[in-house]
Amino acid sequence: MLNLFKALLNSFKSVLPIILVISAFQIFVIQQTIPYLPVIILGFGLVVFGLFLFLQGLELGVFPLGESLSYQFAEKGNVFLIVVFAFLLGYTTTIAEPALMAITGKAEQISDGKLSAFAVRNTVALGVAIGISLGVIRIILGHPIYWYICVGYILVMILTCFSPNEIIGLAYDSGGVTTSTITVPLVAALGIGLSTFIEGRDPLIDGFGLIAFASLMPILTVLVYGILVF
Repeated sequence: MLNLFKALLNSFKSVLPIILVISAFQIFVIQQTIPYLPVIILGFGLVVFGLFLFLQGLELGVFPLGESLSYQFAEKGNVFLIVVFAFLLGYTTTIAEPALMAITGKAEQISDGKLSAFAVRNTVALGVAIGISLGVIRIILGHPIYWYICVGYILVMILTCFSPNEIIGLAYDSGGVTTSTITVPLVAALGIGLSTFIEGRDPLIDGFGLIAFASLMPILTVLVYGILVF
């Protein structure tokens, strides 16, 4: 019970700076009282409680499940199965990301339907799936991460030169919206779990970095999509 109270208090501390900044600007810069104060207080309370529940869910469910799956895959020693699982995990978690739904919907609306929200979502999800698969292969092989990241961003710069202006900003934003509430916990658990149970890997060195792949590859896939569509 004490641990749960501490976790709830930590959630409040995480949200408190946001509350202070917004309140200070409203009162001292705009110099107006905060409208609908009771409703806003209730809203922030729900945010704190929701963050608390989310973090507890990660700790009790997502991370143990990810580590358990990683251990079982490592025990089987089937590299193909691990990569296929990583691909499908990346694709399905990205498709479910609320932030991605929002940004692709806006892109379709602003472009008057020229950019399909469905097509962009699937293009981004495909990029994440490829990125996580590549990141898992890196963990298995034990390669330094900078080999992949440097080459990837060189390709991004090259494709940017040939991409239409209408797609460049969306492509770069796509890398950010994919690393959100659903994708990050599962992918992080997969990376840490694999590097823990594969002999010769260090979780601190090899376990992190999958999120970088999940951010990089969607930029490439969306840039390619833009070149083909425009």
